Amino acid sequence: MGDRVSEKIVPSPNDGDLLDRAGNALLGMLQQAAAITEENSKRALDVAHELSSKLRAAEDRIRELEADIRYYKDRADRADQWLHHISVEIEKRFFEAADGRSRQGPSRQTGSPGLRPTPRAG
Repeated sequence: MGDRVSEKIVPSPNDGDLLDRAGNALLGMLQQAAAITEENSKRALDVAHELSSKLRAAEDRIRELEADIRYYKDRADRADQWLHHISVEIEKRFFEAADGRSRQGPSRQTGSPGLRPTPRAG
């Protein structure tokens, strides 16, 4: 590969001349360096392409996880609202009713729940 190109570029009238051999050797090394650089460039592009694909996949996964976070946060908020609503209902139905009955102590004794005894005329 290197010899063929060097023959086209630099015609060599004297094959044994030291200057021609040095020039051809330098051209050969330059061609090798170019070939190695091209291989490295191809590898770098392949790696960049692979990393770009992985980055896109990671970004897609992040978007999915963010959507999941929003979904579960909304569900947690709704569950919290339900728990608050249930707590309020429990307080209304049980604690307020119990407080009302305990304040109406004599009605319990008379056997008529929720009714107050009528005051006696004196």
